[in-house]
Amino acid sequence: MNTERIALLAVTVALLVGGVATVFAPSIVSGPGSAPSQAAATTTIVDSGGLAPLLGIALWGVTLLFGATALSWLVLTTVMGAGYETPPTEYGLDEIQVRILTVDAADVVQDTVDSLPEGLDDVHVIAESPIDVSEASVHVVPEEFSCRAVRKGRAQEWARQALTCEREFVLYLDEDSVVESFEGLPDADIVQLREKPRRTGSNLSYLADIYRMGVQFEQRAFARLSIPLFAWGGGIAVRTEVEEQTTWDRETLVEDTAFVWAAFQEFDVTFALSDAVCRNEAPPSLYEILQQRRRWAAGNVQASTMLPRRYELLTRVRNYAWALSPIVTLLVVPLSLLSVTIVYPGLFFVASMGLGLCTLGWFLLGVFYYGDDYRYWVLALPLAPVITVIHSMGTVMGILKPPETFRVTTKVGGK
Repeated sequence: MNTERIALLAVTVALLVGGVATVFAPSIVSGPGSAPSQAAATTTIVDSGGLAPLLGIALWGVTLLFGATALSWLVLTTVMGAGYETPPTEYGLDEIQVRILTVDAADVVQDTVDSLPEGLDDVHVIAESPIDVSEASVHVVPEEFSCRAVRKGRAQEWARQALTCEREFVLYLDEDSVVESFEGLPDADIVQLREKPRRTGSNLSYLADIYRMGVQFEQRAFARLSIPLFAWGGGIAVRTEVEEQTTWDRETLVEDTAFVWAAFQEFDVTFALSDAVCRNEAPPSLYEILQQRRRWAAGNVQASTMLPRRYELLTRVRNYAWALSPIVTLLVVPLSLLSVTIVYPGLFFVASMGLGLCTLGWFLLGVFYYGDDYRYWVLALPLAPVITVIHSMGTVMGILKPPETFRVTTKVGGK
């Protein structure tokens, strides 16, 4: 984490100082002994003096890093994930036990329970405080229960130890996971349910989650990887035998991803992406989405130490690249449009414009993922630069100032 923190600060300072100086004081950037012509139409950063080398290296470095990440996403999505189809349903609703995790949000949990199909008749709510929920058994995690896992992971570990499960699968749902069209599970040890966040208080937070849905198209390739790159806890089913072998007993901020990583390294398990969908709440405010993404980024980087070296490196580079991705929109692209160039200006312009189009493409993918009823969100495309920043600023905070404890994202309730 220290490596990413130092590098992120250094690159950000270099880009901001160099970029501002280039736009507002090009004579400073171009180095001593050179004065810009009043009639010059462009500023070419090629001199070795002043801030030019620093800015040039930083710009090319960010562009290449984010470009490599975008390329890897493209390979995962269009090559490794090409033609992926969810395996057929092999296990019916009567072979699934449901466990819903909450602190004390009774109304939110009730919406989730009410959304479950009638065939799911073994439903348990795991709470931190006593609450009333109909059509489900409510269990309170005892204060004296102790394990390495914290918060949500602690509740999952207590449930694993305390509850009897004679079903083939345990389906874990977050408190706000309103379930759509769920008919059963395929024959895989870990099954990830799909996600479609629903709008709550902030339109910008919701748009950032639409953008995230476009990026998450890469999930279709995870079943073909030796280790999935991440897991989403809003709806994830685990074969009971695999849960007993792997356990949730590890300290982490991303308990579901850490569980999947541990299971794939310790046992011969399989993964599938389900067609079933959970409609979780998008964070209700910009502060909440910042804190949510902050926890995800910090947790992924911290947990990556349990991965093989090549996967650890990939995970850390991806997080670092996503943290820097707004720079493409906020600085690299505008500088190109202003004809501020560096070495190989034509190639740099093409690369920066291409990455800018990637951010637009991910947002459009998210809109089309939601379906016909949501196509009007295409009108928000001009906000893509802002949406990218909102999506990524939590990653920046997760690297610069990782949270010390698990923080539950605020829920507002209502379907």
